[in-house]
Amino acid sequence: MSATAFDALAPVYDRSFSESLLGGLYRRAVWRRVDPRVVPPTRVLDLGCGTGEDALHLAGLGASVLAVDASPAMVAEVERKLAASQGGATAAAASGESRGPGAEAAARVEVRRLAAEEVGALAGEPPFDLVLSDFGVLNCVADPAPVAVGLARCTRAGARVFLGVMGPLVPWEWAWYLLRGEPGRAFRRLRPGGTRWRGMTVRYPGVASLKRAFGEAFRGVGVTAVGALLPPSYAEGWALRHPALVARLDRLERRLEAVWPLPRLADHYLLELERR
Repeated sequence: MSATAFDALAPVYDRSFSESLLGGLYRRAVWRRVDPRVVPPTRVLDLGCGTGEDALHLAGLGASVLAVDASPAMVAEVERKLAASQGGATAAAASGESRGPGAEAAARVEVRRLAAEEVGALAGEPPFDLVLSDFGVLNCVADPAPVAVGLARCTRAGARVFLGVMGPLVPWEWAWYLLRGEPGRAFRRLRPGGTRWRGMTVRYPGVASLKRAFGEAFRGVGVTAVGALLPPSYAEGWALRHPALVARLDRLERRLEAVWPLPRLADHYLLELERR
């Protein structure tokens, strides 16, 4: 994975995705599947943590979270959030106010610079009960098999692993770019060997191929759609002009998210695995 590809995104990622209408719906769709598995003192690995939104959310549920990312700028952004939370807690204590839940969650988060391919280096530490790798981290690795081996080394038997991956078949994307006269972008995910982005190659493994890569140590539990009826996040402008329709699409997608073939036709699919 090329860490530098994401450094420039770190200062704007929350504003452009996490705080957007579609980005928020996508993230909440992931949380509704992951949250029931967080029973304190669950030990969580946030693999490819980005700006730490998932890590802070899961820590807010009582989990102990190790958040890792290959990008120095993303790690610095998480550290900034943690420091700001702790500073806010100090100011609140000085004024006699109670310590906020955000600061309590931040105290349960540790952040390190570590690439997904290097996750096996965590094998000597207490094993993880849950792993979340969200929003395309595995799309940025040349081969997911070493990641599977590394995760097998640092998770306990029965641990749940949630992999949020950009899939290859996205009718929304086909229609969006074909209507704009851009067939190359419409079918970029089907390009053999992946597509170039910010100096790196992004690949789009299907559900079956990713399950095979993890199959030796993990069994498939289920897969759900994140962005099958909802449009991809680059359609934010359209979504803001049609909020009522987007809300209806979200409600319908959540009801059908695990029904074939929606997970195979989504901007992202969330693959749930269990450590054998």
